[in-house]
Amino acid sequence: MTNTVPEIRGRGPGNSLRMAFISSVVSLMAAFAAAGAAIPLFNLYRAEDGFTNADISMAIVSYSAATLATLLVLGRLSSYLGRRPTSIAGLVLLLGGCLLLLGVHDVGVLILSRLLMGFGAGLASSSLSAYIIDTAPAQPPWLAPVASSQTVMLGLAVGTVSSGALVQFAPWPRQLIFLVVITLLLISVALLAFSPETVNRTAGVWRSLAPRVQVPKRVRSLVPVAAAVLLATWAAGAFYQAFVPALVENQLHTHSPLIVGVVFAAYMGASVLGAPLNARLTAATAQRTSMVAFFAGMAGIVGAIATGSLMLFVASTLVSGASQGVAISATTRSLLYGSNAADRAPTFSVIYLLSYSGATIPALIAGQLSEHISLPQIAIGYSALAFAGAAFTLFTAPTSDIKPDMEHPVQ
Repeated sequence: MTNTVPEIRGRGPGNSLRMAFISSVVSLMAAFAAAGAAIPLFNLYRAEDGFTNADISMAIVSYSAATLATLLVLGRLSSYLGRRPTSIAGLVLLLGGCLLLLGVHDVGVLILSRLLMGFGAGLASSSLSAYIIDTAPAQPPWLAPVASSQTVMLGLAVGTVSSGALVQFAPWPRQLIFLVVITLLLISVALLAFSPETVNRTAGVWRSLAPRVQVPKRVRSLVPVAAAVLLATWAAGAFYQAFVPALVENQLHTHSPLIVGVVFAAYMGASVLGAPLNARLTAATAQRTSMVAFFAGMAGIVGAIATGSLMLFVASTLVSGASQGVAISATTRSLLYGSNAADRAPTFSVIYLLSYSGATIPALIAGQLSEHISLPQIAIGYSALAFAGAAFTLFTAPTSDIKPDMEHPVQ
């Protein structure tokens, strides 16, 4: 089989592109709502099934590791098979993970479900993010990078808050949220099935499966700073998934699943609200200022745990969440500069590889340490990682950069 360059279709009629843009955003949000739906249930699993912090951390690591493996092998697949079939396959894997979560009483089932969801999230994230960029309106110019990077955070926020509310107030606390999410995923599959394709199927699929990490030459110098931003911010996201439910219960003295969901959503939701703030700044300036603020928020979280203040914890969460939104969107914007459709899936694969590396490696280490050190000490470790990311970004981000009005992410 010859190795050919993926063939990219023309942009087509405006109405059909709007449909595809809406479908891809809804589908990406549904995918990560599914990924976040289990978080408010972790304390329930601890209480009723005897799961430990190490068990929960291993489930988070399993999800992230599966996502990493999928991105490494299948990250470019949608450029050859098409955005729609690749995205639908990812959503089907997420559906399988949700079906398993309907009957979790053993840590092995939880880990298997998170593995399936990791495979699905990896396949869906790169293809759907590229599909969003393919179909996004040209104006406003910040919409494409914000929608592609922050819909993930919005989906996680929606999934956790909805889950917390249903677990606390609705019947079938261990099942209802997953029935809701399964319905959303089925709707997303239907929307994608009727949306136009933006990539023609071409030869070269098997060669595309060889593990390969690449970004266009014009932005390779920006990758080290991107790595610092994504590793630090996504590590904090994994911290919120794996350890904050127990911290909220043990250190902040509340047993409410809804509060657990709201605290996690405050981090992810603030990220979505903060993202457009970078629109008038160069990417490097947005990265530097937001990462300093991100560290300040993480330091505030350590202070809130030490004092037992839920209000300070939520306020610091909002600061760190909004700051990570600015940083991640600016990073995505810089790496997408001048991209064409053939570049997008590989570039998003690199973005998510860095992101999930940040989520996986610290969580794996912290999960092992959780048997020997306290949760507040683990929080200090994550704060130190935020400091390292902020310091590296502050001193190595380029002093001159692409201005926002020069950026053309969609070609």
